[in-house]
Parts: sequence; C-alpha cells; structure tokens
Amino acid sequence: MKFFLLLLLLGLVVFLLGMKHARPAQTKAPKPSAPSGPDAAPQTMLRCAHCGLHLPREDALPGKGGVFCSAAHRAAFEAQQTSAGA
Repeated sequence: MKFFLLLLLLGLVVFLLGMKHARPAQTKAPKPSAPSGPDAAPQTMLRCAHCGLHLPREDALPGKGGVFCSAAHRAAFEAQQTSAGA
C-alpha cells in the first residue's frame, strides 16, 4: 500500500512539472497608444449623406449637402443634386 501511495505521489509530481513546461510563457502585451477600452472617450459619429454609412467625424469629408464617407460619394451626391435642380 505504501508503494502504491508513493508511486501515485511521484506520478502527480511528474504530471504537475509536465504541465508547467507545456504551458507557454505569458508575456505582457504592449499597451495600445490610443485608448480603446471602456475608459475611452466616445467618438462623434456622422452619417454619409449619400449611402448612410456612419463614420467618425475625423474621417468624414465635408461637402455641399452634408458629410460623406468618400470623395466618390461626395461627387455622386453633388452631381445628383445639380441634375435634380436643373
């Protein structure tokens, strides 16, 4: 019985050491430069006047009749407005 208990204890030690070596080392991830978690300030979102896509204010392109997600949508919207008004 003592031999069985000693063998079981030795097997447990070997198992635990094997688990420690099999687990990859944890490294600290670099902190992001811009906060993007729950503490980050919310961004103002605007809607493209042509397609309705919501995008941050910093990425929006101003134009006649609103803001746009791209120069192509701004041109298409302005062309549509001039042809509808003529």
